[in-house]
Amino acid sequence: MKDREDFLAWVKTSLYQAELALHNGDPAPRRALWSPREPVSVLGAWRNANGQAEVDDLFVYLGKSFSNCTSFVVEVQAYDVIGDMAYTAGLERTSVSVDGKRRTYTLRVTQVYRREDGQWRVVHRHGDTVTE
Repeated sequence: MKDREDFLAWVKTSLYQAELALHNGDPAPRRALWSPREPVSVLGAWRNANGQAEVDDLFVYLGKSFSNCTSFVVEVQAYDVIGDMAYTAGLERTSVSVDGKRRTYTLRVTQVYRREDGQWRVVHRHGDTVTE
């Protein structure tokens, strides 16, 4: 049980702060929490990426697009840790400037994590816009 609690604490602190930084234009904290090992992938709300080079390009692109995040709320609806793998599923509610235009949206997000050298790393993200 402690492993699950420690993982969720990491999600709510380190991962949250990295995502908030991205929404304020700084992709470096997010990239630091992603695995440097293959495979990595993103099925994104705006753009997909497969492999390290595409993931890096995507994060740079997002960092240039996002600014002035006024609200970022993550609602983890489900999560689990099984050995050195984990997942989260939930909603992200965001108010941010995208390419200079104010946007407010909600994403459904599922992420997969792998424990590498004792640290959690993101290896996959799937996000899509909630339209309802």
